[in-house]
Amino acid sequence: MGFIHKKILRPLLFQQDSERAHNAVVKHLGLVSRDELLLSLVEKIYGAPALPTEVFGLKFPNPVGLAAGMDKHAAAVPGWAALGFGFTELGGVTWHAQPGNPPPRMFRAIPDEAVINRMGFNNSGAEAVAQKLAEWKESGSWPNHPIGINLGKSKITPLEKAAEDYANSFRVLRELADFFVVNVSSPNTPNLRQLQDKAALDEIFSALQSLNATRKPILVKVAPDLTFEALDEILELVTPRNIAGIVATNTTINRPTTSDATLQKVYAETGGLSGKPLRARSTEVVRHLYQQTKGTVPIIGVGGIFSAEDAWEKITAGASLVQCYTGLVYEGPALAGKVVSGLRDKLAASGMKNLSDAVGQTELHSAGKKRK
Repeated sequence: MGFIHKKILRPLLFQQDSERAHNAVVKHLGLVSRDELLLSLVEKIYGAPALPTEVFGLKFPNPVGLAAGMDKHAAAVPGWAALGFGFTELGGVTWHAQPGNPPPRMFRAIPDEAVINRMGFNNSGAEAVAQKLAEWKESGSWPNHPIGINLGKSKITPLEKAAEDYANSFRVLRELADFFVVNVSSPNTPNLRQLQDKAALDEIFSALQSLNATRKPILVKVAPDLTFEALDEILELVTPRNIAGIVATNTTINRPTTSDATLQKVYAETGGLSGKPLRARSTEVVRHLYQQTKGTVPIIGVGGIFSAEDAWEKITAGASLVQCYTGLVYEGPALAGKVVSGLRDKLAASGMKNLSDAVGQTELHSAGKKRK
């Protein structure tokens, strides 16, 4: 199926504007999600084998999830499970509905297998997403895997009222998802990354946890462009604010160097870069967070995952789960199943029974060598 995607489907999609192609794919998967027979067929073709793991109290059929940004409107909630993903992160969702930044706002850097976007949290707002999720639950087709929601700040909300904005979204969505991710690291909402400051983030989590009577896991998503010192300050909030985990990482504002004139033109666009050029840096951040917490804080590794080898790199560096976005754009709908199958093979080859045994193995071996 990967051959068909790369030789036939992908060239057709890549003839279209990037955002238009994205919307068309999600729309069609949404239509499939409403048809039980089609959904079953998709699962038979693309479903992933079992590789169960448990993280922050939730059971995942496999560790490969869909990253936020792919399904902002909860348009195809059952479809992502049928494609083999072990969990789905919807959004980003803001309290106020907003159109996002003016198009064009998504660009492919094809030779580097990367994407630049400056979408700007375009979404229908927390109340509309809540209604959509309720409809999916009532339909009887709710997926058998954890659903997360990525929470962003509304553009019209001033920074000093950010905590209230996040809390409003959480209040209407808290009973409709299994976990939540506080997104303070998107580069596409003006000044949003200032909320990664320890004091601002402390205020946001204080507001959310005051509403979190059922103790839903709430994670924070960090930027790859933060210094290790800044990441360490965020980690200081983990215990006092009961932060369930870290998503590492969001897109980057940095660009690879290239002599390719076409790529230079794409890289001149403002926005966040995702895909293969982000892989190494996101793994560095995963590794640092794992080292600093000694593996006590679950990490979701995201950035440049196109294969089982990429996922294994993140897991052995310290990620308990991984997520894909740009890899799905370039590799197609068979990606999750392919990655999970490859991870099962790697576990078997290494003699490990459970995925959790592999988490941080690179760091454990490094520590062992240093002690010797």
